[in-house]
Parts: sequence; structure tokens; C-alpha cells
Amino acid sequence: MLRGLKNLEYRDYDSLGIATLSDSLNICKGVGKMENTVKNRDITMLEGNIGIAHTRRATHGRICGANAHPHTDCKNRVAIVHNGVIENYRELKEQLIDRGHVFTSSTDSEVVAHLIEERLEAKMSFEMACMEAFKKLQGYYALLAISEDARRIVAVRKDLPLVIGLVEGGTVFASDASVLQKMAYQAVYLRNYEVAVACKKEVVLNNLMKDEVIARTKNTATRNGKTTGKRESEKFSIPVYSNEL
Repeated sequence: MLRGLKNLEYRDYDSLGIATLSDSLNICKGVGKMENTVKNRDITMLEGNIGIAHTRRATHGRICGANAHPHTDCKNRVAIVHNGVIENYRELKEQLIDRGHVFTSSTDSEVVAHLIEERLEAKMSFEMACMEAFKKLQGYYALLAISEDARRIVAVRKDLPLVIGLVEGGTVFASDASVLQKMAYQAVYLRNYEVAVACKKEVVLNNLMKDEVIARTKNTATRNGKTTGKRESEKFSIPVYSNEL
């Protein structure tokens, strides 16, 4: 994941963070550039083979550690990273606060973790909790979510890029396909309202609005930076080890 973030350093950013899943949810984040964050914190010591990572450029809320991604819910069982803008976050945040949720950041992104939390409390599966939470969002976004409740990652895209890259031993989510150069040998570009659920053996695509599983073409994109030209039309099954935004 650090390698993927390193490939995104051409973007201006003010903070970064990583969350991983082992026996528990592990999070490390900080303000500043990667070399300083890695040097001064235990970010390279996080355990787990499933994770999400993010670099942030402040849009909602000041530059501080609390506003850095990943964001969590009240019980620290859900973590999310988010690119984009949740246009109705103020309305959602007020409703969540009225229902007893406590926020630790001033970002628009944190509402997503709390929306997922509520649905987990209602005994939904993690995948269903995420999908029902995503339906509440207005705006444009690319999102990844993980939880102690499930050994999987749920991702969604609306109006911002999100790519799934197949790499040796697993899969990587990225907001920029250039991150996958010399790393992935196949790529799947998510379309608007597509939700990807990545677990140990497979990645399944769903349509957020139609509640249906999607069988879609894969594009081989980046074996040593070159396309192979092969195309496949069935649902795909791959192992998962690491994911980043």
C-alpha cells in the first residue's frame, strides 16, 4: 500500500493514513508527507493482509490528524477512505448526531462510516450495510470500506475513477490507473454505481441501484506497463491481499 501511495505523490496532499485488518482493525495516520509519517509513526508495523490507504488534500475541515483518512465509526469497527464530496453530509451528520453518534472529524467523509455502523447494528451483513449506506449519499465519490465484521473490502464509484488491478497474489483498488503500472497484469474499471465486494477468493460486482450481480468484461492493462489485449466476459475470481485508494 505504501508503494501505491508513493505512486500518487504527484498529487498535492497534506495528510495520509492506512487501516489494516488482522485480528482487529489497525489504523495509523498523520499530517505531512509520506517520508515524515512513515519515519515518525509505526505505519510500517501494521499487521494484516487486507487494508486501505489514502492521501488527503483538505476540502472539508482543516489540516490535522483527526481529519486524515481513514475514518471510523463510533466503535472503531468500520474504516473508510473516500475521494470526492458528499454533498448532503451536513444533513446526514445532523441526523446521525441526533441518534447519538459521536464524530471525531470535521470532514464530509466520516458520515459514511457511521451510516455503515447503523446498518451493522441492525444485523445487516457488511456488504448489505455498505450498499444501503451508499444509497444515502449525494455527490461524487470513490469509496473503500473495511470492517472487523468481515474479511472483505467493499468499494463503490460514482463520477470519480476507481480501478481494480489484479496483481501477483491478490488485488489492488486505485483511484488512478497509473498506480498499477508495473504492478498489475489486469484491470477492471468500475462504472458509475458499481459496487465491488472483494473477499479471499473472488471479487463480485453489483449494481447499487438495481441490486443485481454484474458479469462484466475484464481488460488486461498493465503487465510491465503494456496491455496484453486479452478480454474475458465472465465474472472473475481472484485472491485478495491489499487495497488502496
